[in-house]
Amino acid sequence: MADAIRVLAMDAVQKANSGHPGMPMGMADVATVLFSKHLKFDASRPDWADRDRFILSAGHGSMLIYALLHLTGYDAATREELSNFRQWDSKTAGHPEYGHMPGVETTTGPLGQGLANAVGFAMAERHLAAHFGEDLVDHRTWVIAGDGCLMEGVSQEAIALAGRYRLNKLTVLWDDNAITIDGAVSLSDTTDQKARFKAAGWAVKAIDGHDMGAIKSALKWAERQNKPTLIACKTKIGRGAATMEGSHKTHGAALGEAEIAATRLGLGWDHAPFDIPEHVEKAWRKVGRRGAKARQDWEERLAEAELQDDFVRAMAGGLPDDAFDDLDAAIAEAVASKPAQATRQSSGAALSALFEAVPELMGGSADLTGSNNTLVAGTETFDAPDYAGRYINWGIREHGMAAAMNGMALHGGLIPYGGTFMVFSDYSRPSIRLAALMGIRVVHVLTHDSIGLGEDGPTHQPVEHLAALRAIPNLQVFRPADTVEAMECWRLALEKADGPSALALSRQKTPAVRTEAASENLSARGAYELKAASAKAKATLFATGTEVALALKAAEQLEAEGVPTRVVSVPSFELFNTQTKAYQTKVIAKGTVRVAIEAGVRQGWDRFIGEDGGFVGMSSFGASAPAEVLYEKFGITAQAVVAEVKARL
Repeated sequence: MADAIRVLAMDAVQKANSGHPGMPMGMADVATVLFSKHLKFDASRPDWADRDRFILSAGHGSMLIYALLHLTGYDAATREELSNFRQWDSKTAGHPEYGHMPGVETTTGPLGQGLANAVGFAMAERHLAAHFGEDLVDHRTWVIAGDGCLMEGVSQEAIALAGRYRLNKLTVLWDDNAITIDGAVSLSDTTDQKARFKAAGWAVKAIDGHDMGAIKSALKWAERQNKPTLIACKTKIGRGAATMEGSHKTHGAALGEAEIAATRLGLGWDHAPFDIPEHVEKAWRKVGRRGAKARQDWEERLAEAELQDDFVRAMAGGLPDDAFDDLDAAIAEAVASKPAQATRQSSGAALSALFEAVPELMGGSADLTGSNNTLVAGTETFDAPDYAGRYINWGIREHGMAAAMNGMALHGGLIPYGGTFMVFSDYSRPSIRLAALMGIRVVHVLTHDSIGLGEDGPTHQPVEHLAALRAIPNLQVFRPADTVEAMECWRLALEKADGPSALALSRQKTPAVRTEAASENLSARGAYELKAASAKAKATLFATGTEVALALKAAEQLEAEGVPTRVVSVPSFELFNTQTKAYQTKVIAKGTVRVAIEAGVRQGWDRFIGEDGGFVGMSSFGASAPAEVLYEKFGITAQAVVAEVKARL
């Protein structure tokens, strides 16, 4: 059965003349024992909510999971798909991609991401078990990770979190083959990985990764532990290859026809490429059916469960019918009371209005809770041993937080959110990008969104970050102007089930600009006319966030000087781009002088103002001083906006 994995891997890579056969061949024994003896799954129902999650963090070895899915009988993992490995429109991509092939739980490839995602999967399982009961939620998360996964820094953030929260249903199977692309691991690393995991609070065992008995014993051991487990599987990369076993040359290239022929001979495998002997295929298909009874028993328990409807809705990603009732009331109150406050505070108010109505919301902060306003009063903290709390202390671990949030979203049943300073979205960016690529709902609360954070200085003042985030496809970036817009943007973030959102929120107070009730969520337009000109407009001012109030002040001055001026609030570039061409043309108003105001770099704004439009913002890094001083010194003032307009009239 293990040799079937080896042969499929080398055949697919050879046909594509591209890929990584070494890891699947080396971990075939471990994977065979895991799937045949321990993994709880039913190949006929890949979406079974209480299945074990199997995550291939070492995603370059994607033929391992494709071979396993094919052999166990997943409908989509056909022989034709394996034969089309890495080709256009194939479900068998070069690295596993979520949503392409049932059975692939997350998109992996950037090393360490799958391992960090797995922590989120395990956290979600523990929290949902506490909420819905272990009759409905009781499964494990298994990860195959390689040396590269453990070298990447995100792995340390991830394993520290898992150890702290005693995620005992998480097991990492380390492919300890001591090989990287360039050669031996010792070329670049001498870390005692087993000691590292132990230091982080894990139970650790080392085995021969080709000894079936040792593998079986170790997997049973893992299931008995009261903490997360690492099994160091000492393997040979390219196991079974006739002359290349153990060589780094098997890592990322086809073995070649001669080597494959010799390997077939050595394995006693006298079958054509992609052909599986009948008795081997039957054995594997039996493995694929092994979990059917457990799945059927679970479905019976679900049918009788008091919380059945809530469970099914949450796992499907649907929102409660009354999800936004309290938020709508809060918006109406904000219109009436016109609060002057930082938009980070407005975001906190939105969360407070949503938290009880949307029990799937679960989040925290990278050790910036008071600054990010991510804690709703009265919320219990997520922690061992009961895990019922909904607030997570992530520690100073932006990358690990973002990756684990991806895992929580992928698990299903939760809508994760996490806060940090916007400048540190650089640490979160690889995981934000993968969330956008996978199309999963994760909300990033990014406060201290400009030089307006003041005295902390340029290391903490984001200037290029809005442009950088806006460059990521399928990421909604919001920069609300006041409390009403912040609440509208939170609603839009929750309504987008097929991608992540980032909310850029101010540290400093800003006056209310939405002072009249609207019949629709205006932020959903992406950009909308906030203030009309007194006559036929000669100028249009575009702004986001705290600079919208500044634009209104400039417009007032221009109107006083006889220049009819309209103001457009632009909470989301991405949503504006989805509007009709007619609407976009009306909002942009090319016949007017156009000036944009944002305390960041210009990049991206030419979409609104054209190449010759005016821009009042940043073209350098910031400095350490009070916010009001910085805005004056860097020329982000109403007077500067007026001057930009006049220069172009």
